[in-house]
Amino acid sequence: MRNLLQTLNLSLLTAIVTVQAGAQNLAALQNKYPGEHQVVVDHSLHYTIILKDGVPQVSSEESQRFLYLSTEGNSWLSKYGFVHSGFHQLGQYSAYTLTADQKKIKVTDFKTTDSKSDGIFYDDVKETSFDFPAIGPGAVGTLQTSMQDKDPHLLTPFFFTWSIPVIHSELKISFPKEMNIRCQLKGNDSTRIRFTQETRHGETTYTFTADSLDAERPYEDAPGNRWYATHLIFYIEKYRDEQGKQVDYLGSPKELYQLYRGYLKDINREAGPQLRQIVDSLCLNAHGPEEKARNIYSWVQHNIKYIAFEQGLEGFVPRDANLVCNRRFGDCKDMCSILTLMLRTAGVPAWYTWIGTRHLPYRYDETPLPLVDNHMICTIRLNDQYIFLDGTDPYCIFGMPTSGIQEKQAMLAIDDSTFTILTVPAPDKQTNRLVDTTTLELTPSGLKGRISIDHYGYFSNNLHDHLAYTGQTDIKEFMKARFQRGSDKFNLDSFQIGDRTDLSHLRLTGEFTLQDYARHLGDEWYVNLNLFKSYLHEEIDYPKRTTPIEFPFRDQRKYVVILNIPPDYKVSYLPTGKTYHNDVWGFTINYEQKGQQLIFTQEFDNDHLLLQPSQFAEWNKVLENLFPLYRSTVSLQKNP
Repeated sequence: MRNLLQTLNLSLLTAIVTVQAGAQNLAALQNKYPGEHQVVVDHSLHYTIILKDGVPQVSSEESQRFLYLSTEGNSWLSKYGFVHSGFHQLGQYSAYTLTADQKKIKVTDFKTTDSKSDGIFYDDVKETSFDFPAIGPGAVGTLQTSMQDKDPHLLTPFFFTWSIPVIHSELKISFPKEMNIRCQLKGNDSTRIRFTQETRHGETTYTFTADSLDAERPYEDAPGNRWYATHLIFYIEKYRDEQGKQVDYLGSPKELYQLYRGYLKDINREAGPQLRQIVDSLCLNAHGPEEKARNIYSWVQHNIKYIAFEQGLEGFVPRDANLVCNRRFGDCKDMCSILTLMLRTAGVPAWYTWIGTRHLPYRYDETPLPLVDNHMICTIRLNDQYIFLDGTDPYCIFGMPTSGIQEKQAMLAIDDSTFTILTVPAPDKQTNRLVDTTTLELTPSGLKGRISIDHYGYFSNNLHDHLAYTGQTDIKEFMKARFQRGSDKFNLDSFQIGDRTDLSHLRLTGEFTLQDYARHLGDEWYVNLNLFKSYLHEEIDYPKRTTPIEFPFRDQRKYVVILNIPPDYKVSYLPTGKTYHNDVWGFTINYEQKGQQLIFTQEFDNDHLLLQPSQFAEWNKVLENLFPLYRSTVSLQKNP
């Protein structure tokens, strides 16, 4: 491995040359990237893999250089940081600014704190942060670090694209020629990556480079950035040790399962007295395996508090179920552990299961690596069907997977040497229904009405979850937003919450008034029954947008508005409805009169979890047909 000091000096020389050229091209970059305050001039990462005592060891050296294009945003543009942990051990590091007039100013104040990962109560990831000094147009901030990867099974993907433009990006991987390294390119711009290979003195080096990559713009409705950001995954498939023996490292799901199986060897040898007593009480009056499973799952959901607590290998190794039972809290692996042992104790076949949430696009049969998954659940088999039980969601419906693992591959641990890979099914759209019914009365002071909203499937699941975490002081505002319709003059007078013991269905009802919405002119009333103008301003900006759209689940939504016609009035104009569907989605809008009632129905369906850019045109086509209908108004005329 090259000496880090030599690397720093070489990088400094390169930086000076680059900045001199960059100063001349600053205006060109400002014109090319209007509105950008910063670009990545160069991002270079070099991994070196060696064999020591018959096992791989991995080290890396990384250099990042940022050219500042403007004086705006200095308060946040100067701030930067990098993460490290027990698995990715930090070595030497340095940072400095090279100003536009060639003055080098070193960073001397580095602060290391615990990194706050989303959804993680505690882990051992650290973040070292600092400020680049004296930044301004033409200045270059440079960060250089070295790392030691303590477990080569957990190598981190390299991302070529950033949230800001990248001028040049390069990844090098050097390894013994007796070793097989597999690489996979992912992302929208993967075809732009150039590859070269060189072998010298018994060492092979793979080099991947890319230039002039646009910024990856985030969208709130996009999936995790690994679905579209250009990145490279690499891993050690196999190698020959000093004795010439071939070692299969991570070439297939089999090797991955062998790694994972080792994490289970010291847990759950038997259920202790406390855990067995709980299982016995839950199964005492149960009729058959399904009722036993339902009772055990419900008990874990409501008695074991989910806390994501990860440190080192604790992020991979489940804790013993008896400890989890005694503590009454645990992370996803601990939930899996206690569910599996309790169910097995009750005589229900159950298996430890690794799975990735929908944030990750990877599959075990394509990328047999630990980065494929970030979650653990328990899988059971009842009536010749697999049921996936996620203990981390206290309101998940038995028989339905949590929404975050729909259509994801799951690896089930059958025994010490046997595993199977299954795909978690996604409930069909008919399972997840929202039926919203409004009954309207015309009064001299405006509209008044009653509302009933029925939530089924994941709609119910989500509502139960929101209600559980909404305090009494906030419940009225939450309900007003839930019932909102018509205009901002909507007033929720009262509301009621239905039976909360049924997780698969929850009904909300309420009474409201809505002033200045219906117009009364002379002997006529005019009412736009489109109380919901769904999808307004949700056209997709294509072809500019290249990232997919993620939906939480497949669903059907139905909105019914019933207008009671006053006894001395009749319908003088009733708009025409319309149905429009294409291969992506669609709607049905219908008007009908039944006696002294007008019934207006809007129905929408979504049969996608992920909408790809190739489908954006069809999405917009539906909206082109939908939006003109929102202007339709019903008119009532007083009888002569």
